[in-house]
Amino acid sequence: MTGDLRDVDRETAVTRLFGAHYAGLLRLAVLLGADDAEDIVAEAFCQLHRRWNRLRTAESALPYLRSVVCNLTRMRLRHLQVVRKHTDWSAETEASAESVAMLHDDQRALIEGLRRLSARQREALVLRYWLGLRESDIADAMGISAGAVKAHTSRGMAALTKILRERR
Repeated sequence: MTGDLRDVDRETAVTRLFGAHYAGLLRLAVLLGADDAEDIVAEAFCQLHRRWNRLRTAESALPYLRSVVCNLTRMRLRHLQVVRKHTDWSAETEASAESVAMLHDDQRALIEGLRRLSARQREALVLRYWLGLRESDIADAMGISAGAVKAHTSRGMAALTKILRERR
């Protein structure tokens, strides 16, 4: 998908993006801690569809989707923190039996370790090491400076290393 957006049919472009990137964006939302990852990714595609003509190029669609997934996940987690703060129960969100069964022990340890990090550290690590994005792309997705990305990544790796060492 290259070129001027006036030459690209929105329906076709969004459909192709969905087919090519839905699973990856879903994994991104899950790794960032979303309990409703499917809803978040669906909403990201809805926002892309609504704002298609505001994109500068068709190539900016995937980074836009990543940014929306990060922002929606962050907002959802903040909302859940507020809800839990104002309720008598504080039950942890349980993963589905299927998702737990599919993970190996070391993967479960890594996921649990990621969940114990701050939201910003988790986002920076997932975007960097799972998606392999550059610092500038991570900064765009998270809406922060490249220096802040470096700090969150460094602190997140240190904390994750400590968590995983304690597990052994």
